[in-house]
Amino acid sequence: MINVGTQRDTSEGAIKTAEAFETGVYAAVGLHPIHTEKSHHDGKELGEGEAAQAFISRGEEFDYEVYKKLALHPKVVAIGECGLDYYRLSEETKRKQFEVFEQHIVLAHEVKKPLMIHCRNAFPDLIQLLTTNYQLLNTIPGVIHFFTGTVENTKDLLELGFSFTFGGVTTFTRDYDAVLEYLPLDRILSETDAPYVAPVPYRGKTNEPAYVVEVVQKLAEIKGVSEEVMADQIIKNAERVFKV
Repeated sequence: MINVGTQRDTSEGAIKTAEAFETGVYAAVGLHPIHTEKSHHDGKELGEGEAAQAFISRGEEFDYEVYKKLALHPKVVAIGECGLDYYRLSEETKRKQFEVFEQHIVLAHEVKKPLMIHCRNAFPDLIQLLTTNYQLLNTIPGVIHFFTGTVENTKDLLELGFSFTFGGVTTFTRDYDAVLEYLPLDRILSETDAPYVAPVPYRGKTNEPAYVVEVVQKLAEIKGVSEEVMADQIIKNAERVFKV
């Protein structure tokens, strides 16, 4: 399990959680693009209960040295969640996201850990930024989390060395089948993205890590392999990417 930070405090919390377990639980640290400035977030994605209320994310300045200190913790296996999010965008927001994402790329290169990338409605710019900074990408550059790109985007990101994670959305839409059919098994990982997008049969509820079983079953079905083969391959992929 890799618990992913999206701000300084949640990154610190991810490390604290990982420290509570001798093995098997790790952390990623980073500043999510929606947190680079104060912004609205759609609460409808969250499911039922208190978590479902829309919220205004507080803006945070990316402090390179603070995140570097967190990144050097032995339980930290990735830099992120970082990237680009054009769901609600102004030109000023775009400029800020570019700057902060490029700092994450530099940090990942310096500490030799993979990127955990978030991309929403921004794949052309993401691919351009990664290509421009190709010399800073590690041999295994990281993963594109909750991948929603096209097959053409997939080809470009595969060439850059990235792997791709998929979650509960694969269980209730066919939108990702073509990409999954195209991807080789050794570039696919599973995720929850909790508390968002719970898989079938838990739609409308707050997502949780235990539900990843449903995701792996669907990935296996789409790839035409057994659930055991899919699960074993995902573990191998995670060990390769995150060096755990």
